[in-house]
Amino acid sequence: MNLTVRQLQTFREVMRSGSISEAARNLGRTQPAVSSMIAGLEDELGFSLFDRGPGRFLPTPEALFFAEEAEAILLRIDRTRANLRSLSAHNHGRLKIASHPAASGIFVPRILGEFLRGKPDVEATVMMRSSAVIEDLVASQQFDVGFAETPEPRNSIRQEDFELEHLCAVPENDPLAEADEITPKDLHGLPMAALFDEHPSFVQTSAAFASQNCALKRRFELQTFLPGLTLVASGLCYMICDMITADSYLHAPPTGPKVVFRRFRPRIASGISILTPAHRPVSLLTTEFCRQLLEEVRRLENRMAESL
Repeated sequence: MNLTVRQLQTFREVMRSGSISEAARNLGRTQPAVSSMIAGLEDELGFSLFDRGPGRFLPTPEALFFAEEAEAILLRIDRTRANLRSLSAHNHGRLKIASHPAASGIFVPRILGEFLRGKPDVEATVMMRSSAVIEDLVASQQFDVGFAETPEPRNSIRQEDFELEHLCAVPENDPLAEADEITPKDLHGLPMAALFDEHPSFVQTSAAFASQNCALKRRFELQTFLPGLTLVASGLCYMICDMITADSYLHAPPTGPKVVFRRFRPRIASGISILTPAHRPVSLLTTEFCRQLLEEVRRLENRMAESL
């Protein structure tokens, strides 16, 4: 049996209107065209749908049954069309996002909030994980998007890489807040907050101080940069941190003492990447979110460049 949507729509209109001529007017077709469509439908079904005679055009019992089936099919088609339109407009579906700690508190949720505005049928999972774990989650195809420190390339991951400059965090009322740039000589022997020894940012910071024969005094050893900004605001130390942490702080500044950010020279930078699974198709919803995330990273660079 090879039924078409147009046959079902025509039959439904004939049943609703009660005549071929009225259905033809409602559908904007000729009466012979509607009669031919119904006759073809009857041939396909193998039984008559209407009892025809002089002054008589009545649906058969089979037509009454088939009308319910046709209506259910057409309603399902209409729902499917609406859902597909919703998908193409990125208004339906689910996103699974894994973010490294620096971006998980404010940066990624802020972008996600903007992206989901007006999309009540989109559900999202947002998990904070270390960059190494995010890499594995995306490589194993368990998450749609990863936002993490740049990993080594893998066949199982597509990645969009960026290099973001690190900035020096200084208490707002500190004399160094007046400087345009801060160097290791400015921080020689002063208390610092920094990440653990193995982290690339600490390795680069140590190398920068060593290159100018300056002492790096790490008073506070941290797992992530964000707690260090509270210590900087309290006047206990200085800190060289990633740009995303700095941007997140500026979007949600505390009510107490504040921190300002200045360029640090020699330049220190860290790699950040948008990761997606390589072994399965990326949904339209995921593609659009990644595009917005990419644009926001670029806007971040421009905002910071203008503010420094």
